[in-house]
Amino acid sequence: MAEPVTDTWAAFCAINAHRRAVRDFDGGAVADEDMRAVLAEAQLAPSSNNLQPYQFHWIRAPHLRAQCAAACHNQRAAAGAWALIVLAVSNALCARTLDGWVEQVEVCPELDEASRAYHRKQLKIQRLFGRIAGISLWTPLMALASWIDPVLMFVPLGPSGMRHWATRNSLYAVQTLLLAIAAKGLDSCPMEGFSARKLARLLKLPRGTVIPVVIAVGRRALDARIEPRWRVPFDAAIVEH
Repeated sequence: MAEPVTDTWAAFCAINAHRRAVRDFDGGAVADEDMRAVLAEAQLAPSSNNLQPYQFHWIRAPHLRAQCAAACHNQRAAAGAWALIVLAVSNALCARTLDGWVEQVEVCPELDEASRAYHRKQLKIQRLFGRIAGISLWTPLMALASWIDPVLMFVPLGPSGMRHWATRNSLYAVQTLLLAIAAKGLDSCPMEGFSARKLARLLKLPRGTVIPVVIAVGRRALDARIEPRWRVPFDAAIVEH
């Protein structure tokens, strides 16, 4: 039986209220099964055309975690976290996803032939678009176009434009992960202050990979500083048309 909407809403509000950017952790262990569970939930996040252009690198080994924390300039959250999760995004991951999707379409018993035909067509379109959009010639053309009209800045044409697109898509998974961590009674801190070059070397990431965010995971210390939330007024953030 479906859960009543009122109960679902109350649960979400409680999870959303618990989720804070925690910088002081208690140093306690987080079970591997809990980490796997929240990462699995993050995989359910939406992405454009289901291309899932990202990987989560779960940093478990203490020595590597310390090196990655140093690459995050030893921020309190990074240094004190039980685990670090590095988000890696690349255009190459889209091609990997397409290969896996092709196999899934052919073997999934829930798809009838009409659905298979539809997905085969979409896959061909995606492969063609990927080849055309990835041409480097688009980069100077889109730089000129976005200078003329900034609204065109994020059109996914050219290697840089496609990386921007992939990064935007990855952020759905990041927010899902942050809420999943909170739902497990754990805490997190998304961080942008880090050396992407050092992290890429430590994790042996292939050229073309970008790192939008690093997430510290643990349990908040009893004396963790949690200040009252402040957001801009509703009317300033929400524009009704």
